[in-house]
Amino acid sequence: MSWGTELWDQFDNLEKHTQWGIDILEKYIKFVKERTEIELSYAKQLRNLSKKYQPKKNSKEEEEYKYTSCKAFISTLNEMNDYAGQHEVISENMASQIIVDLARYVQELKQERKSNFHDGRKAQQHIETCWKQLESSKRRFERDCKEADRAQQYFEKMDADINVTKADVEKARQQAQIRHQMAEDSKADYSSILQKFNHEQHEYYHTHIPNIFQKIQEMEERRIVRIGDSMKTYAEVDRQVIPIIGKCLDGIVKAAESIDQKNDSQLVIEAYKSGFEPPGDIEFEDYTQPMKRTVSDNSLSNSRGEGKPDLKFGGKSKGKLWPFIKKNKLSLKLGATPEDFSNLPPEQRRKKLQQKVDELNKEIQKEMDQRDAITKMKDVYLKNPQMGDPASLDHKLAEVSQNIEKLRLETQKFEAWLAEVEGRLPARSEQTRRQSGLYDSQNPPTVNSCAQDRESSPDGSYTEEQSQESEVKVLATDFDDEFDDEEPLPAIGTCKALYTFEGQNEGTISVVEGETLYVIEEDKGDGWTRIRRNEDEEGYVPTSYVEVYLDKNAKGAKTYI
Repeated sequence: MSWGTELWDQFDNLEKHTQWGIDILEKYIKFVKERTEIELSYAKQLRNLSKKYQPKKNSKEEEEYKYTSCKAFISTLNEMNDYAGQHEVISENMASQIIVDLARYVQELKQERKSNFHDGRKAQQHIETCWKQLESSKRRFERDCKEADRAQQYFEKMDADINVTKADVEKARQQAQIRHQMAEDSKADYSSILQKFNHEQHEYYHTHIPNIFQKIQEMEERRIVRIGDSMKTYAEVDRQVIPIIGKCLDGIVKAAESIDQKNDSQLVIEAYKSGFEPPGDIEFEDYTQPMKRTVSDNSLSNSRGEGKPDLKFGGKSKGKLWPFIKKNKLSLKLGATPEDFSNLPPEQRRKKLQQKVDELNKEIQKEMDQRDAITKMKDVYLKNPQMGDPASLDHKLAEVSQNIEKLRLETQKFEAWLAEVEGRLPARSEQTRRQSGLYDSQNPPTVNSCAQDRESSPDGSYTEEQSQESEVKVLATDFDDEFDDEEPLPAIGTCKALYTFEGQNEGTISVVEGETLYVIEEDKGDGWTRIRRNEDEEGYVPTSYVEVYLDKNAKGAKTYI
């Protein structure tokens, strides 16, 4: 089966068919190129998707990813990023192993095809030229034969005519002989050219064209094999990344299997545990007692001593509700968090303080490493003065040492707060019982009851629970004026300022380190102590900033063991 023998007369159709083959090859190249673009676009979209759902650094969202389910989601995003990388590998391999290779082959194929068909047209032109020569000699031979016949007929006519002279007859005879000779020469020339043409034609149809068409056939078969190999490469490129893609999917499954619902539940407890005990039972408050009193019992003096505490403690139970206040009022008013995190519940405050202490220790270690490095450099300069001046490092060394001292003082401050919180947490049940109303039976003085209502409000403002108190006070209009004339609280002890405190918020008071002041209300569990400097200056300071000395004989004072 050879195109040279079977398709010897289909030169034009072969030319069209081979051009169609090249077009098919270029179409396949275009197909693979578009596939690589799709793979790149898909990989880019996967990467963007993974990046879009990655938690932002130093944000609240990043803190939420401590849960195992969120960690599994992060692992899924990372695996999808690797998955996208494999699609980029597919695109790169297809471009290098198929597109570039086939594009170069197409150019070579076009050159080879052009050369083969150029040889074919050249052979066609040669045989056509031989054919024209044959036709020309044939016509000439035919013409000469006709001329010889006419010359012979004319001679015979002249020879038969008795009226024609002998000279005319001889002339006609010579002319006939000349024409016969020319016909014989044309015959010989025609015969020679015919033999030559038949030889050329035989060579053309049995040698030249078969050879050329055989080359074209081989070229076309190579093209077919090449496109088949490219399709195999196309599949193999995909097959090569399947194991890695499988590992990515296995990673996602492994991340999903690592999810621990119990661990996540424990993390929720650690994140939101307040450290408070649930509130106790609310005691019954009898409002019928004032109605049974005599007129003398309802006098102004008794109302100041008895009616007011009954109204305040009857109107609300501050101790039972205060753990459920959403925010410390200082933070709510000023939008700022206290340095000692006193606005947080005990357990959360402890965690924040511990975190702050750890951060400060890391900073101290970093500064100490820097100090050690500078010291070593200074030693090198002392041993080798040509490398540098040791004195030039003294300023830097002093600066680092100063930073270390500042950080240590800061650490000690936060450790003191932390020790205070950790020391208080074991006794929180007792604290809660005290706040839940068990201390109502102690009947504290009137002046102290007003201060106890502000145990979580150093600025003196009211929370949502205090609105309940306001509703009760509307009914007791007879006592409104008496609250405005409230007597100052008596001192229950003294205190010494351990640190300087700038009381810039409403309800607070500024103190200087070493200053001695009077304590008029001790810490009720909210981290604030009420103190007085003189009759006109009083307010709240953080309990951790002062050292309290209570007077055991003072009325309302409590002794802690």
